[in-house]
Amino acid sequence: MFKDRTSKQKTGDQAETRARRYLEKQGLQLVTSNFRCNSGEIDLIMRHGNHLVFVEVRCRASNHYGDAAETVGFRKQRKLIRTAQYYLQQNRIDRPCRFDVVALTAGRLDWIPDAFTL
Repeated sequence: MFKDRTSKQKTGDQAETRARRYLEKQGLQLVTSNFRCNSGEIDLIMRHGNHLVFVEVRCRASNHYGDAAETVGFRKQRKLIRTAQYYLQQNRIDRPCRFDVVALTAGRLDWIPDAFTL
């Protein structure tokens, strides 16, 4: 049986869709979404020129407690890096990569290319 999606999950789905559409307008091409493994999940994996781009999408209804981008701390970055490494190994991919963050705060979208590195 399938569980109904929670309000938070639906909001996350909408944020990821908005981020994907925005990035596609900027010239990125979707490779896959919601890649999961034991290490974690990557919201969007996209191609931008020769680069493979791992995108973390964060959403906050307001900036009362800070910007959505601020929630991608060291621990989250480490999980994303491990998950990306697993993806690259499993798919035998050897190309330049980067990690981008798309932060939606109070409806405003901010794209942060190359937000952090290995």
